[in-house]
Amino acid sequence: MSSGQSSAPALAPVHGENEQPQVTYTEFHPRWYRPQISTYWWLGKWPYVKFILRELTSVAVAWTVAVMLMQIFALTHSGAFYDGFEALMALPVMILVNVIAFAFLVFHSVTWFNLAPKAMAVRVGGKRVHGILISGPQYLAWIAVSAIVLFILATRT
Repeated sequence: MSSGQSSAPALAPVHGENEQPQVTYTEFHPRWYRPQISTYWWLGKWPYVKFILRELTSVAVAWTVAVMLMQIFALTHSGAFYDGFEALMALPVMILVNVIAFAFLVFHSVTWFNLAPKAMAVRVGGKRVHGILISGPQYLAWIAVSAIVLFILATRT
């Protein structure tokens, strides 16, 4: 053997140089096992229900933002416009929708505050801070702001 040749044998092409390789397909392709899952799989366990409810709270947040934007819009226009907005909000259907939205917002807030210690790994002196020290101040601030708002509403009338 000369120095320019390799010792490995040359592989001959299976097909011609200008031909495309032939791919054979079978009529019956094997299928993977996929168990049937119900649409209501999340109703099986409380953590799943809680997860789906937590995701649905985004609708209540969006609703509340839309109502607040409508209120700001009504405030920037004439008094009659705002009176119409107040009449709309006084309808029993709107009161019911807002009460349900409020319940969802409370659930959203509680689950968010409970999630904060899991999302933030705060360390002091090499040790992880206990979860209550992260979520506790959030709950206290929530209670304080709620008390201030209730005080303002109670002294206003």
